[in-house]
Amino acid sequence: MATEFVGKVISNRMQKSVLVAVDRLVKHKKYDRLLRRTTKLMAHDEANECNVGDTVRVHISRPLSKRKSWVVTQVLHRARVFDADSAAKAAAADAAAHHAGGSSGGGLGAPSFAASAVPSAQ
Repeated sequence: MATEFVGKVISNRMQKSVLVAVDRLVKHKKYDRLLRRTTKLMAHDEANECNVGDTVRVHISRPLSKRKSWVVTQVLHRARVFDADSAAKAAAADAAAHHAGGSSGGGLGAPSFAASAVPSAQ
């Protein structure tokens, strides 16, 4: 087994621990096809810096607990984190800007007809 893997963090609900999914390709003996297999590794994250979706490098270490014998050595790529407060503020600002423009003609809504365009019923 290799001593270093690159994988994606799939859970960080524990203190100083993350669950990392590592993908690998395995050749099927009979059908001679490549199959994708996923291994889940429990890794130690001393600084609690990993978030779900981050791509990390893990390195083997001494057993730290019953299931944990890997250590996060580097965060290679950070995932985009959704912040509900900033998203709500941005949505409110967008809605205010949209309503401030008013409905002058185009866009969605009921069509406006000019008085001369509608024939009279006389």
